[in-house]
Amino acid sequence: MNNPIIKCLRLYQLFIVFLLLPAKAHADIGVPMIFITAPGMLAALIPIILIEGVVMSKQLAITLTQSLKAAFYGNIVSTIVGIPVTWVALVAIQLCTGGGGAYGLDSPLKQFLAVTWQAPWLIPYEPELKWMIPSATFFLLVPFFFVSWRIEYKVANRLLKEIDQTQLNAAVRNANLVSYGLLALIVLGFLYMAITT
Repeated sequence: MNNPIIKCLRLYQLFIVFLLLPAKAHADIGVPMIFITAPGMLAALIPIILIEGVVMSKQLAITLTQSLKAAFYGNIVSTIVGIPVTWVALVAIQLCTGGGGAYGLDSPLKQFLAVTWQAPWLIPYEPELKWMIPSATFFLLVPFFFVSWRIEYKVANRLLKEIDQTQLNAAVRNANLVSYGLLALIVLGFLYMAITT
């Protein structure tokens, strides 16, 4: 029962149960970005695994099967555990630093803070959400990248023990730079469409 994976899964189950508890609905409750980004993350999971597997295979001179296995398990752990836990931590930081209130969007600074500081749980400025959601998603890619890199490196290090740790760390970083770079381009495309339509 001291298995850390089982503990993480139980914590995750508790988190999901908490989110599914019925609560009084409010129109002004805000936009929890994890629920906006989760479908996209799941849809992108297989292409990301393939891209990262190819990058790691080339950089480490290992078989594609080995690198795909490391990319598969690393991405599963980072998507199911790492990203949600990071989002919860970001929401806690947002709320503990006063980011739970509506400060308006009447200046460029306030608009910037609304999609960075308040990115984990957007304040519901209804007419502006069309550009705020892709902007906040773009900002959230930064902490998600660092968490994914760290988790995927740890998983790959367990699976590819024969690879030098420095080389492996660089390969996982580069694989994530490619995949997150592509995600950023997609999000910027959505932002461009939101602004121009």
